Amino acid sequence: MERSQGEGSSPSPSPVDQPSSPSDPPDQPPAAHEKLDPDSGLPPAGPGAGSEVLAVLTSFARRLLVLVPVYLAGATGLSLGFVVFGLALYLGWRRVRDEKERSLRAARQLLDDEERLTAKTLYLSQRELPAWVSFPDVEKAEWLNKIVAQVWPFLGQYMEKLLAETVAPAVRGSNPHLQTFTFTRVELGEKPLRIIGVKVHPSQRKDQILLDLNISYVGDVQIDVEIKKYFCKAGVKGMQLHGILRVILEPLMGDLPIVGAVSMFFIRRPTLDINWTGMTNLLDIPGLSSLSDTMIMDSIAAFLVLPNRLLVPLVPDLHDVAQLRSPLPRGIIRIHLLAARGLSSKDKYVKGLIEGKSDPYALVRVGTQTFCSRVINEELNPQWGETYEVIVHEVPGQEIEVEVFDKDPDKDDFLGRMKLDVGKVLQAGVLDDWYPLQGGQGQVHLRLEWLSLLPDAEKLEQVLQWNQGVSSKPEPPSAAILVVYLDRAQDLPLKKGNKEPNPMVQLSVQDVTQESKAVYSTNSPVWEEAFRFFLQDPRSQELDVQVKDDSRALTLGALTLPLARLLTASELTLDQWFQLSSSGPNSRLYMKLVMRILYLDSSQICFPMVPGTPGAWELDSESPPTGSSVDAPPRPCHTSPDSHFGTENVLRIHVLEAQDLIAKDRFLGGLVKGKSDPYVKLKLAGRSFRSRVVREDLSPRWNEVFEVIVTSIPGQELEVEVFDKDLDKDDFLGRCKVSLATVLNSGFLDEWLTLEDVPSGRLHLRLERLTPWPTAADLEEVLGGGLEKGRGPGWGRQGEPFSQLPRPQGGSCQSSPSRALPQVLQVNSLIQTQKSAELAAALLSVYLERAEDLPLRKGTKPPSPYATLTVGETTHKTKTISQSSAPVWDESASFLIRKPHTENLELQVRGEGTGTLGSLLLPISELLEAERLCLDRWFVLANGQGQVLLRAQLGILVSQHSGVEARSHSPSSSSLAEEPEPWGGLPHATTSAPELRQRLTHGDSHPEAPVGPLGQVKLTVWYYSEERKLVSIVHSCRALRQNGRDPPDPYVSLLLLPDRNRGTKRKTSQKKRTLNPEFNERFEWELPMDEALRRKLDVSVKSSSSFMSRERELLGKVQLDLAKIDLSQGAAQWYDLMDDKDKGSS
Repeated sequence: MERSQGEGSSPSPSPVDQPSSPSDPPDQPPAAHEKLDPDSGLPPAGPGAGSEVLAVLTSFARRLLVLVPVYLAGATGLSLGFVVFGLALYLGWRRVRDEKERSLRAARQLLDDEERLTAKTLYLSQRELPAWVSFPDVEKAEWLNKIVAQVWPFLGQYMEKLLAETVAPAVRGSNPHLQTFTFTRVELGEKPLRIIGVKVHPSQRKDQILLDLNISYVGDVQIDVEIKKYFCKAGVKGMQLHGILRVILEPLMGDLPIVGAVSMFFIRRPTLDINWTGMTNLLDIPGLSSLSDTMIMDSIAAFLVLPNRLLVPLVPDLHDVAQLRSPLPRGIIRIHLLAARGLSSKDKYVKGLIEGKSDPYALVRVGTQTFCSRVINEELNPQWGETYEVIVHEVPGQEIEVEVFDKDPDKDDFLGRMKLDVGKVLQAGVLDDWYPLQGGQGQVHLRLEWLSLLPDAEKLEQVLQWNQGVSSKPEPPSAAILVVYLDRAQDLPLKKGNKEPNPMVQLSVQDVTQESKAVYSTNSPVWEEAFRFFLQDPRSQELDVQVKDDSRALTLGALTLPLARLLTASELTLDQWFQLSSSGPNSRLYMKLVMRILYLDSSQICFPMVPGTPGAWELDSESPPTGSSVDAPPRPCHTSPDSHFGTENVLRIHVLEAQDLIAKDRFLGGLVKGKSDPYVKLKLAGRSFRSRVVREDLSPRWNEVFEVIVTSIPGQELEVEVFDKDLDKDDFLGRCKVSLATVLNSGFLDEWLTLEDVPSGRLHLRLERLTPWPTAADLEEVLGGGLEKGRGPGWGRQGEPFSQLPRPQGGSCQSSPSRALPQVLQVNSLIQTQKSAELAAALLSVYLERAEDLPLRKGTKPPSPYATLTVGETTHKTKTISQSSAPVWDESASFLIRKPHTENLELQVRGEGTGTLGSLLLPISELLEAERLCLDRWFVLANGQGQVLLRAQLGILVSQHSGVEARSHSPSSSSLAEEPEPWGGLPHATTSAPELRQRLTHGDSHPEAPVGPLGQVKLTVWYYSEERKLVSIVHSCRALRQNGRDPPDPYVSLLLLPDRNRGTKRKTSQKKRTLNPEFNERFEWELPMDEALRRKLDVSVKSSSSFMSRERELLGKVQLDLAKIDLSQGAAQWYDLMDDKDKGSS
């Protein structure tokens, strides 16, 4: 890494930048050993000009050799294309070669920097810190690296002897053409293997120790080989190897050396990069490079990547070595790859002008086990419905990885991936969730089931019955697993001419066949290998064993074993010699067969239930009973969504302010330092939001609110980034992340977050989880203040404090959700800011199960229908069901509802290429009147024929931390405003039930109050202490005066007295020809609380006289003394309009 010299620094290189020779003493400069000429003071001259001339001639000859291929091509009459092809091949080889060398140099430099920085920072203090100060999960084992560094040269000597005395003779004897094979150079180099970190796992077994070593080898190893007979030289010069090596010390014993054996393996494939020399330079040609690395990694994986292990026994005659080398799996995970949604479109047409979709497929990988799904053409929400079963060998450590690609003719496009530790599946038993795709967009739906391995044959019948109801494609579900430990054979027959055979074994269960390695030149081979088979029904399946010569032409013996024998054996295990048929009289095979039943413990599976939601168990009284002999299945009367339906929450994100942001703006070529124009970008759950830009401010205040529907998918984070708005590219001002699980668990978070990756800056966020109440029973407990046994007043059924909603004047406590909704809307209007969109008052969850009796195409052909669900500007499109007049979609969607009384749910059923098949318009107001805020039934489609089975469920969003405070007092009393509690203040334990009810009662005044002759205006006046703002909401007017023939065009003007300038004046929009206008507009004034109490709010209701005139007709006015209003209440009030002889003009 190059470093520029600072001003005033010495031009001579420092000792760090100029490494000394290995022979230099540490106390002398690097060139202290050179002798100087006594006359000139310079080092003596070298061999002279002869060596320089020789070097020049050699360089010229090398460049001349480049022209030899061109000359030979012309002399032999070859086309110019051969020369161009050869040149392109050489350039590709050179590029791959240079990239490898650069990668090696960068890795070595990074390693050197790490060592230097560690040495510099590790011993800043003169005294050592005690060991108990910090025990991180992954520890740096520098002491181990020092041992490896000291042992490394001796390990190099051992490797040289091993290769020269053992490997080379074996290679020479394997083939007559390799009789002159020899190692000419073996050097492991000066860079030893490094252990980056060590993690010790707490093992469930007391007789073993689990360690994970994060190893990194960036070595200058050089190994050269030569076959003198063919003048062929090849070798390796430099390589990289990075991976996590698991070391298991087992069994632990009571005798020395305490540990019986050491097992080593890579949990996942390590990364490998090799720099070739000699003839193996051809492996660096593009195409061959990746192929050669893959072949080498396959060789390494054959004995060092799970399920393969390297076992080193430390004691002689160790019991059950085969079990240690290939232990039983920890369990089986049944992976249901169900679907994906929201994938990105990668297909482009007409050079990118027309955007298509994608042709997605998924790769499911656990260790070396890989499965590929089918390709779904032209679909961004594919439905796979496939099931795979994978063997889990190590917990923790192994991961489930799903990668989604777009199938293309040339190179498939990457759409995203997800990873999940298998330990989470073991802990949960069953996981059924949507997981976000990293590196792309969208989610993938997986159902993961942990199957335990039981040595109990009595469970088999239960498992087989359970599997009959499991839908599994492309293979049926397995009921058991068979592990075969192939140990050895004895006295196999010889080949013709009494030659020793090269035996290998083929093991088959039904159509699955696995092969062992071949053992050369022996009739008593030792394999010591393990094989695993999934069994659908072990009662009727057989294990077929064929012992053959490596040519597969000669059979040395055979064995057929019914697996039903294992069901009657102890522990479902057979460990013995088996006599071979079609073989010699004494030919036999030693194997250990272990069967385990795959059992899903459903008693420990807990699915979250939505309280009060109607389920599929509510059957119509007319439907046939279960088990009746009816030809067709009964038509369901209600939907049957999964257990996760309706469990979403809403996250309300308040972006308040920032401080100490860095200044990015520069003027006059950087001579004048400006400020920044900051804005905030938010990313969560596949959605992104952006705040407004605050000009020229390093401590901006945004005060904006955003809302997003979230689920409890683990691993989600709210990503926040701050940028400086510029004309070209926006400058980065910092980022921070908040774990969604933290907010969902706590319900509320109000923090200053430090911005990362920048020198300074912090951001103030408030995050609140809004949990919808889906049933009237829940709302009755909140609104009625019902107290449960064992809980204090003011606490809900979930143990959370109720919101301190504004207390209205008068009214009674109502349990109906429709009566509660105006209160929620009022609170939202108070806490909503002018810069933000209208806040959501409810969450609508829609489950569309199926349709029936859809119209046919051209009268005979069934359509290919899909449905769209729309609320406002948000639309959800279902999958397309091919050629069906009774499609089953089984999909759900959620929508934020801001105006429940006016918004509608629109359903459109369309056919591919046939247009609209039917539609449905469902007003949200019908849900407010429905029992449990839910409609679950068949709906008849308009504009066509057919019906849809649909559930629409509404949940009211009550803020637990609105910041709106209420005080308990009677409607007739009046008091001065008190200092409100801070945001998120909780009710005290002494809060009485009547006071809680009084805070949550309806917001309107008594409707029977008499109306004045000029009419009334409905206002909310409130002081927002957190924002230091006076807030006024103009709701509506009623019974206004009509002076002429036509009704007036009213609007409301507000003025904060004694100031009469435009700075304090606010005005609503104008309503046409009405005596009862609805405004619902919010206005704010920034001023302290004490100053607000000295002001008066002048409210005038006016009407435009004519289109061409600036005169305004005053319909009435009212003046409010803010000192006489309790500004902490935020209650909506009707005020009588008074007459004023002076007509104002705006």
